[in-house]
Amino acid sequence: MLITPEQAIAFLGVAVAITASPGPDNLMVLGVGMSRGRRQGMAFGLGCALGCLSHTVLATLGVSALIAASPLAFGGLKLLGGLYLVWLGIGALRSRGGASVDGAGLPDDSLGKLFAKGLFANSINPKVVLFFLSFLPQFVVAERGDVSWQTAQLGLIFTAQACLLFGLLGYFSGAVGKWINRHPRAGLWLDRVAGTIFVGLGVRLMVAR
Repeated sequence: MLITPEQAIAFLGVAVAITASPGPDNLMVLGVGMSRGRRQGMAFGLGCALGCLSHTVLATLGVSALIAASPLAFGGLKLLGGLYLVWLGIGALRSRGGASVDGAGLPDDSLGKLFAKGLFANSINPKVVLFFLSFLPQFVVAERGDVSWQTAQLGLIFTAQACLLFGLLGYFSGAVGKWINRHPRAGLWLDRVAGTIFVGLGVRLMVAR
């Protein structure tokens, strides 16, 4: 069963805002693109984005195991995930901005090596694993059944939009990176948007319960 259009649209909007907010991955994509070129930035960015597939698998298996064990456990995961998202949101709201792009990037590797480095760096990041386990279940409607398939679809949507955004970041890295460096507090407002979304998701969950 496919997720509803309402689920997909709501999730996609939040995912894009989160992916666009300054973070280690997208700032590194900009840095690689500025220092090595568009193709290199795009290769590294696509590697980072596709690394989300491994987290999607882990989240799908983890949520499925909880549902099989106890619906109450799934409710507990959503509640703890909501609290974690609120904590992330408060941190983003308290951010002072000041994001900048380091043009040094990565060593002058081949496109394949840059792609592999992006893939590996994202795949082994425990913070991203925790984020996926907290974030994806917030958009799962358990009453519709097949929770694991819903989770997988959400993860694929997140990966697809990350591929598009990171690919665009790599392609336009020179212009975007220079603009960020000229406006170091631009990241402050992007952090505010992401922080508000995180807190809103957590609060929505608590009110719903």
